[in-house]
Amino acid sequence: MRPGASRPGRRPAAAPSAGTRAEVATEALPADAAQPYLDMLAAERGAAANTLAAYRRDLDDYLRYLSDAGIDPAEAEAATVRAYIADLEPRGLKASSAARRLSCVRGFHKFLYAEGYSEADPSAPVAGPRRAQTLPKVLSIAEVDGLLAVARARVAAAESRIDVAKANKLLCLLELLYATGLRVSELIALPRSAASTRERFLVVKGKGGRERLVPLTDVAREAMREHLAHVPGEGPWLFPADSESGHLTRQAFARDLKVAGAAAGIREDRISPHVLRHAFASHLLRNGADLRIVQELLGHADISTTQIYTHVLDDRLKGMVRDLHPLNDG
Repeated sequence: MRPGASRPGRRPAAAPSAGTRAEVATEALPADAAQPYLDMLAAERGAAANTLAAYRRDLDDYLRYLSDAGIDPAEAEAATVRAYIADLEPRGLKASSAARRLSCVRGFHKFLYAEGYSEADPSAPVAGPRRAQTLPKVLSIAEVDGLLAVARARVAAAESRIDVAKANKLLCLLELLYATGLRVSELIALPRSAASTRERFLVVKGKGGRERLVPLTDVAREAMREHLAHVPGEGPWLFPADSESGHLTRQAFARDLKVAGAAAGIREDRISPHVLRHAFASHLLRNGADLRIVQELLGHADISTTQIYTHVLDDRLKGMVRDLHPLNDG
C-alpha cells in the first residue's frame, strides 16, 4: 500500500494502559505523509527553516523508499526501518549522515504513533549505525590572530567607500564570531539594534527559539559600531544584503572567510564559520573555562554535544597533574 492510502477495516485500538499514550482509532495519513510532522516541529518546537528543509529532504527519501516497497508509513515495521538504514551505506552515506537520517525517521514514527496515525512505533528498537567520533577542526590562537590581522589590514588599506564598508563588515563578522561563538545562522541574522546596545552582552535566539545571553568583548562592540557607521539606511539587520532574507547569507560569509583565510595562510579545507565557533570553545576550555559554561555560551541543550571538546580538557588535565601532583618528579 502506498504512503497516504487509507486503510479500510481498521478496528479501534484497545483501551489505554498506564504509562502509554491514549489509544484511539488510527487516522489516515494525508497524501503528503511528512507534512503533519513538519507542521508540529514548526509550531511546537520552533524549528528553523533550514532545519525543516533538512527534515523534509530526509523524510522524502524515506517515504520514497517505503513507496517503492509498497509499504504505508503507518504500517512500517522495525525490519523495514533497519532495511532502510542498511540501504544508505551502499548509496554513499557516511555513518554520521545515516545516524542523522535515523534520528529523523524515529521522530517521524514517534509522532505518527502519538497522534494516532499508527498503532506502534517501529523505530524504537532500531539501533543506530556506529559512528567514529571525529574531533572538530580547530585553529590555533596564532592562526586566529593571523586571520584577524588580515581583516584589520584590509580595513587600513581600503580607500573607496565600498571597500571600506566591505572591509569593516568582514572584520566585524570575525571579531563577533570569535568573541561569542555564535552559530553562523545566529550571527548573520543579528538585528541592527545589537550594535547600539549599551550592555556587555547579546540576547541571542538560538535553536528551538531558546534565548541565551552571550558576553561581548570591548573589541567586538567597537567592531560593530564601526561597521554600522558604514551601513546605509535604517533596515532591521546588522548585516543587510540583497538576498531573500534581507541579510547576509551564510554562503557569502563562508566565501569571504575562505578568501581571508587563504591570505592568512590557512588552507581552504581548514576554515569555515563553524571552525571559528569551534576555536572560540576550544580556546576558552584550554584557558580554564568550565565545560558547563561553554555549553551555555554555545547554546547546546545537552552537555553531551559539548563533550566533543573534551580532548582539550584531557590535555589540560594531563598538564595540571604533571605540574601539580606532589608525587610527579618530572
